[in-house]
Amino acid sequence: MKLSLKFLAIIFFLGFFANSTFAQSSKYKCMLQMNAYTGEKAYVVISLINPKGEYEKTLAMLGPDKQWYNTLKDWYKFQTKTKEKITTVTGASVGGGDRAVRTLEIDNSKFNKGYKLRFESAVEEQKYFTTDVEIPLTTDGVTAKTDGKGYIRFVKLNKAQ
Repeated sequence: MKLSLKFLAIIFFLGFFANSTFAQSSKYKCMLQMNAYTGEKAYVVISLINPKGEYEKTLAMLGPDKQWYNTLKDWYKFQTKTKEKITTVTGASVGGGDRAVRTLEIDNSKFNKGYKLRFESAVEEQKYFTTDVEIPLTTDGVTAKTDGKGYIRFVKLNKAQ
């Protein structure tokens, strides 16, 4: 009986460590600097985009009210189709000239395989930017400062400690 309990305990620990090595991720501090625009605060969604250009996962949402998520039109189609739960990745929207810092958790297996981080932005009754910022998910590219095309002035990521 004791031998079989020890055997089960060993199998459990081996299985636990095997699973943890396959599903490793890294955390990155992400700083967004917004342009000095006028109007309401922007809603920004940060998504993982696969090599085919399709949404794979929502990494963060900056904007607290679900009623305005539909202003991020392309992402909203993905979100309503997949019914992905995003309550744990939400935060405050970001005003013109402001900065926001979020911690993103990125699966290490996605690096150097054609994946991208996409930052979409929308402001109530103003223009929507599907690809305000896109960052190639490469070991070098992910930490490069990347300029925005819309409400986002630039994005900078650093590996979190």
